[in-house]
Amino acid sequence: MTPLEELYAVSRDIFDRALQACDIPKAFDRHLHFEGRTLVRHPSPRLPSMAQPLDSFKEIYVIALGKAALTMLNALLERLPPKMHLHGVCSAPVIPKKRNRHIRYFEGGHPLPNEDSLAAARAALSLLKGAKKTTFVFFLISGGGSAMLELPRDRKITLDDTIAFHETLVASGATITEINTVRKYFSAVKGGRLALAAPAAEKLSLLLADVPLKDLAAVASSPTLPDFSTMAECAEILERFHLPEKFPPAVREYFKKLQNSEGATPNAKKDQENAAVAFQHAQFDTLLSNHDFVNAARDHAQSLGYKVIIDNTCDDWDYAEAAKYLLARFHELRSEYRRVCLLSSGEVTVNLSKSPGCGGRNQQFVLQCALDLARHEGEALAVLSAGSDGIDGNSPAAGAIADATTIARAKSYNFDPATTLAHFDACTLFTSLGDTIVTGPTGNNLRDLRILIAV
Repeated sequence: MTPLEELYAVSRDIFDRALQACDIPKAFDRHLHFEGRTLVRHPSPRLPSMAQPLDSFKEIYVIALGKAALTMLNALLERLPPKMHLHGVCSAPVIPKKRNRHIRYFEGGHPLPNEDSLAAARAALSLLKGAKKTTFVFFLISGGGSAMLELPRDRKITLDDTIAFHETLVASGATITEINTVRKYFSAVKGGRLALAAPAAEKLSLLLADVPLKDLAAVASSPTLPDFSTMAECAEILERFHLPEKFPPAVREYFKKLQNSEGATPNAKKDQENAAVAFQHAQFDTLLSNHDFVNAARDHAQSLGYKVIIDNTCDDWDYAEAAKYLLARFHELRSEYRRVCLLSSGEVTVNLSKSPGCGGRNQQFVLQCALDLARHEGEALAVLSAGSDGIDGNSPAAGAIADATTIARAKSYNFDPATTLAHFDACTLFTSLGDTIVTGPTGNNLRDLRILIAV
């Protein structure tokens, strides 16, 4: 095996092992278990232990949403005591062949909502409307839920308007936290409104965090956590990215009215009154986060004899700026260590053209890095970037890998890498080279992992 072949195999192995280490059922068992019909949550540095007898509740509701909705739902159902009076709604990337008859399943859209996304939101709100003090609600929330469970607050806004609204935000270049701040003011289910729909019920939200832990309220645009953002913050984001002029007329008019009324709505007072009660009966726990993902990668790389450094400084940076920063750090480390592995987790941003090709932020990042690596001909170094959900943008790949030969090989296939980069068509190039990372949907979502490695 040549040094480059070793780097390809090792970097892919690090990514796969990190993904395997973030097993959702095992995470459930680390955080909670059932003793008979009592739910026991294990203590953590952030949360005390909890023992909740479920026999004191007449019904159990489950609302699952996001890319990991099915995996989380199945893990809970496998552990839930038998003969519980159960009802639920699940909005996931696919509808499973084997279904629980007490759960309504929807195939929510991502990265853009679809008809099932709206239908799932209506079903969830309808179910929660019937919740009482004798109801216990499990909210199973993962990234992607912003699109998979969606409903405009303004009934005049159509599905096509909603899709265009989401598409504009995704392509804007804003960070995920900024995008979700805007979504909260648009949606009838975000910004804590799912919790507000069942104020008296006892609620436990279990999160798979695809955002920095300091921004947990950004997971799926925070359907069950209190929203501490302000209309002023939303307005500043709208203005900075010139969003209203890009929105459909109905959405543009909605935000105009919202800002003129300083965020007030006919239900604002009722929401405030319900919130005082709703969040007194709400608890939260994070099953897995991006930190678990990158730490698992670190542990495996260290076991293979690499000097490992984690640098998440460029989280939410533009992909080109992130590439420039990480490559500079990588080359510095290479001067100190022969076998070195620089890890970076989180997400980078892209500002899409009007007609992008096939790809996503990971492949865009890797192709940008490949232009730099081409200057190091003959050296054994590689860059891999891939998403834990197995999906990168509109492509069938999770990401890609590049080395010092990538650009030369691409040109031999008649690609112009700079043009490909400008057209956001990196997947076409990497597929031709056989250098995409393809996992298929993983049923997980813990953001992205970037691996810069050398021997």
